[in-house]
Amino acid sequence: MAWIKVHNLHLSLGGPALLDGVDFAIDSGDRVCLVGRNGVGKSTLLRVLAGDLPPDGGKVLVQPGSQIRYLPQEVPSGFSGAVRTIIASGIEESPSRKQGHPESDSTTLEPSQEWDVSVRVNTLLTRLDLDGDKDFSTLSGGLKRRVLLARTLVSNPDILLLDEPTNHLDITAIAGLEKICSEYSGCLVFVTHDRMFADKVATRIFELDRGRLTDWPGNYAEYLRLRELRLQTEAQQDALFDKKLKSEEVWIRQGIKARRTRNMGRVRALEKLRETRRVRRERIGNVRLRLEEAEKSGKLVIEAEHVSYQYEGVSIIKDFSTIIQRGDRIGIIGPNGCGKSTLLGLLLGKLIPVAGHIRQGTRLEVAYFDQLRATLDEEKTVADNVANGRQQVEFAGRSRHIIGYLEDFLFAPDRARMPVKALSGGERNRLLLARLFLQPANLLVMDEPTNDLDVETLELLEGVVGEFEGTLILVSHDRTFLNNVVTSTLVFEGGEIGEYVGGYDDWLAQRAVPQEVVKVKVVEKVRKTVEKNRERRKSFSEKKELASLPGRIESLEEQLATLHQTMADPDFYKNSQGSEVAAIQQKEQLLEQTLAETFQRWEALEAIPD
Repeated sequence: MAWIKVHNLHLSLGGPALLDGVDFAIDSGDRVCLVGRNGVGKSTLLRVLAGDLPPDGGKVLVQPGSQIRYLPQEVPSGFSGAVRTIIASGIEESPSRKQGHPESDSTTLEPSQEWDVSVRVNTLLTRLDLDGDKDFSTLSGGLKRRVLLARTLVSNPDILLLDEPTNHLDITAIAGLEKICSEYSGCLVFVTHDRMFADKVATRIFELDRGRLTDWPGNYAEYLRLRELRLQTEAQQDALFDKKLKSEEVWIRQGIKARRTRNMGRVRALEKLRETRRVRRERIGNVRLRLEEAEKSGKLVIEAEHVSYQYEGVSIIKDFSTIIQRGDRIGIIGPNGCGKSTLLGLLLGKLIPVAGHIRQGTRLEVAYFDQLRATLDEEKTVADNVANGRQQVEFAGRSRHIIGYLEDFLFAPDRARMPVKALSGGERNRLLLARLFLQPANLLVMDEPTNDLDVETLELLEGVVGEFEGTLILVSHDRTFLNNVVTSTLVFEGGEIGEYVGGYDDWLAQRAVPQEVVKVKVVEKVRKTVEKNRERRKSFSEKKELASLPGRIESLEEQLATLHQTMADPDFYKNSQGSEVAAIQQKEQLLEQTLAETFQRWEALEAIPD
């Protein structure tokens, strides 16, 4: 029996049917990526499968006794305490069974299983780059979501439902999540806009389009190839249908003589053609994107020389130098909180460095896409956020009505008159693009522009940015977008900013030690050690060693902190010889490696039963 079986599912939330007779079955081992345009009902379908939303009709059958875990897009309220405790609660909490799903007994851990909880939690903390001792309430929205993702994964449920799991994850965390999902043996259904994640994880693709669901075998790349062929066939069939309908409409309107002798069967067939055409739902149109380009800037756009920046005494950027020239396409990569947005602020002159200097070129016209959406007025309408109360906007040398302009970004007239606070994340991003593209610019600065956009809009945005003749500075965790758009990358790594030719894949090929690969290998080694040690007990010497490890870890962390403080001082680089700097950096790498190995040993010993 399939783990999930859906039959004739119907659901409408006040508009056209989101689910219109949907049928499918999912077996254990299937990793299904659910794709479709923003607003077609992907999140709604996940909620139905999770039992959070009852359908209007049809059935959702779940194998009795199975455990379901569901990660929604938004961070729910009601969680408090240490990160480690919240993640572990995902094992102890009984799975919810609602809306016709079979009831399940509460989940209780036997004494022999309790030791495994710590290993699972620590593995997820490592793979998702989380601090288990942090208080949940102090975390940013992105980190809170990452904690809840770990909480969803920790119990290794039979059925796993993930809604945009890569949102707000940095590249290292995404790589860790890819590894987890690829090894997952249960039934996985996920929604994502991350094309590389979908291609590496999915074994099947479900496309939701105009209320109908199409099942595509294979990975995301194969789905794209087959979908293009299907769309071409559908367009040809629709054209033939419309041609026949037009011909029959001409026939029915012939003169009085023809009407006296017409075939009534043919009349009834025409009526059926009309009804078929009436209920045919057209594909959602594409966003029509085009940048308003300004006159060319000077050849030099931005020059940074030995720039350092601190925030509340903490070094964020140190001794950074680069030259950005007209036409350069720069990607910025790094973990969350490392200082990518700070670097943008420095380059644009919004922040003042504590050391070094930044020089901007001439004739710069900057268009800035803000990841925090801070430029949107929540109470104003969509139209007023773009046109400031005016009815016309100037674009590409001509005047356009604001409603018509917003239709290019898929805002229907009624949606364009709604307040911004009613918009989804994807709609807010499209609104920012609508505002951005009205600005004549020769320097385009984009801070996480891809969040919440559907794949079709992402691909169109790639094309527009690719055709932009000015200079681009892009911060993104979307690896495919980086590969397709940028020609060089600035990467936060090891306390410094490295510069590489090419996009994300080129950086992977050029860097010395891929950090996420190292983390995955460490976790895999820990897992194998745990499996090996399950059948034996700790020896006396191992218990003694385990007791000493927390003190050793604390000592190593203190040494690293002291070293980082030394390296954060701008005078360190000015007053030290090159050999001294290299020696300090080598010591830092050795300490970090020793600390990682100590953590690995601690996890392995802790996993052995007493």
